[in-house]
Amino acid sequence: MGRTALIDDVRAAHLAAAPWPYAELDVAALRAAGHRPVPFREFVLKIHQRCNLACDYCYMYEHADQSWRERPRTMSDEVRDATLARMATHARDHDLPRVRIVLHGGEPLLYGTARLAEFVAQARATLPCPVDFSMQTNGVLLDERALAELRPLGIRAGVSVDGTAAEHDRHRRTPGGRGSFAAVARALDLLRRPENRPLYGGLLCTVAAGTDPIACYEQLIAFEPPAIDLLLPHANWESPPPRPDGVATPYADWLTAVFDRWYADKSPIRIRLFDDAISLVLGGSGRSEQLGLSPAGLVVIETDGAVEQVDALKSAYPGACATGLNVLRDELDDALDHPGIVARQIGRAALSDECLACPALAFCGGGHYAHRYRRDTGFRSPSVHCADLRVFVRHVYDRIAADLSGRQP
Repeated sequence: MGRTALIDDVRAAHLAAAPWPYAELDVAALRAAGHRPVPFREFVLKIHQRCNLACDYCYMYEHADQSWRERPRTMSDEVRDATLARMATHARDHDLPRVRIVLHGGEPLLYGTARLAEFVAQARATLPCPVDFSMQTNGVLLDERALAELRPLGIRAGVSVDGTAAEHDRHRRTPGGRGSFAAVARALDLLRRPENRPLYGGLLCTVAAGTDPIACYEQLIAFEPPAIDLLLPHANWESPPPRPDGVATPYADWLTAVFDRWYADKSPIRIRLFDDAISLVLGGSGRSEQLGLSPAGLVVIETDGAVEQVDALKSAYPGACATGLNVLRDELDDALDHPGIVARQIGRAALSDECLACPALAFCGGGHYAHRYRRDTGFRSPSVHCADLRVFVRHVYDRIAADLSGRQP
């Protein structure tokens, strides 16, 4: 299929599933009115399409988009070289002082440490600016040998772990049904060693409503991470998140309990969601996609070279990430005019009337873009986590306001 036909097919699929932004956002008019896109500074590279775990909530394998089935298992050298060449052009054209490459999957360690070393060397030789490397791993393959081979590469590892052993093993299992907590705990013990500490990027934990928030928090900090990311489940109005019966805002209840415990610590570990909430309450900006209106500067490259939007959109509908572009034939700048990417860079102009009228807007920013999906309106609805976000940011606001008031002479 030719490039034009492929892009037309992708556009038709988007139009059928998401009226906004694909039918209603006029990118040409925005450009004419002065909109200037934010260049990509973070590149999520799907170097391996498969995983050695079978987590029951995984947005890649268990949700609406199943495109992984049709893609090559690993990124070929041809696609790797084309990806880095397109990134180099993008960095030069936008005079970027630094970029970040996130090695992702599936499970990126299935790519092999020898190939990772080659990848890093090729990237540093090709890119015209410094590169920060990280990977998001389930940790199962992160043993002493792997860490010894990763140390000279300077790849920081973010590890996914869902709190206590019982909770983690309930969701994050091998294809044979065995829990993975013991293997992950061993990996984190290795990362905590002085020689490996520079590689320890932090922990990623998906919030599970109805579980013990303090037990989860205490387990996470016991691993002594440099930072923690707490992630609300990827869900939307067509596929809502799990909610315990009779609880109006279970995710807010969970987050506020952890926030109060964290806020009381004398030297708390950085939790990006909490840092962003406090920054926004104080009039600053957020750095994550969960809160705030900062323009997104991230793009995903799949194993076949497809240029895609943030992969959390795989939870919305088949093809929700697609742009129709590919690094084997297209420049990354072409993606900056894609309606889905533009929508994540225009702040308030991407939000629903309900969000624009909400007093919490300045703090939540409409929530994660992927969580706004509703078939009849596309991505111009409030977040499916709206009620929880309002309660959570109000709680943070009240705590900070009380502290500031108490410090007044």
